[in-house]
Amino acid sequence: MMRKFLPWMIGGGLLLILLFWYISVKNGAITVDQAVKKEWGNVETSYQRRNDLIGNLVKTVKGAAEFEKSTLEAVIAARSKATSITVDPTNITPEQFEQFNQAQSGVSSALSRLLVTVEKYPDLKANQNFLKLQDELASTENQILTARTRFNESVEAYNNYVLKMPRNLILSEYKEKAVFKAVAGAEKPVEVEFDFNNEKK
Repeated sequence: MMRKFLPWMIGGGLLLILLFWYISVKNGAITVDQAVKKEWGNVETSYQRRNDLIGNLVKTVKGAAEFEKSTLEAVIAARSKATSITVDPTNITPEQFEQFNQAQSGVSSALSRLLVTVEKYPDLKANQNFLKLQDELASTENQILTARTRFNESVEAYNNYVLKMPRNLILSEYKEKAVFKAVAGAEKPVEVEFDFNNEKK
């Protein structure tokens, strides 16, 4: 009698194993997808902090007499362009990253020119608010680099999970996500050397 039901029991057991495997794979995909979204949130937070600091920096620099108007306008325009570009973490494409990177690189470049120009203004170089903002910007650039690195690591884990056989057979709705490929120099903090010992001649 037992032999009669043995094939059904084996079949049912196999179906249960497949069902649990299916559920496990689906739950795993949700986990790695949520990790990518979390890390992208950290990237956005780091860039938002830089944008906020730039706003304060511009206000401080505006107070300096005869400061180059075009330099400030370039920073403001670059910041505005960067904040207008959004990336959807559920469908990150290489094209989105290219736009995002170019905009953020524009901010870094304009900010670098602004900080170099400050060298001509001894009073501004000695301004405590400016010095504090400069230090915070340097720290934020490092935070951005860290956030981008962690984001890339989470995307790598996600892509490995959803693209490998046999999981990819049941995860067709999960597409490969793009990673940061930094514009040359964009991944590095803005490095500007100030010589506070030399007076303006």
